[in-house]
Amino acid sequence: MAIQGEELALACAKAADDIKAENIRVWDMRGVSNLTDYMIVCSGTSMPQLRAILRDVAGNVEDLHGVKPTMTEGKADTRWVVLDYIDVMVHVMDQELREYYGLEDLWKDAKEVTWQQAV
Repeated sequence: MAIQGEELALACAKAADDIKAENIRVWDMRGVSNLTDYMIVCSGTSMPQLRAILRDVAGNVEDLHGVKPTMTEGKADTRWVVLDYIDVMVHVMDQELREYYGLEDLWKDAKEVTWQQAV
């Protein structure tokens, strides 16, 4: 059976970390939003890095756990892409856009998951 929920969120965060995504944060959105159970936000510093993060998160999670995103919204050229795994959403963003849209402030009521010790 494919992984889901927190286990999937942690696998996505680890895959992003392995490709050197920056400022990776994971939130437990249950009870705060009906969009998803877990949200990951990470940043890249260049277009090639954004593409690499997207490629490796989707590829590594599929290779290791047999799970593909059900939808991908955006392209690296737009500097903000969402990999939607239904119960987990991964936002890969250019740092400037991340600061501008302030997702951390928008979802400040969500509980942050300490993922680095959990993986």
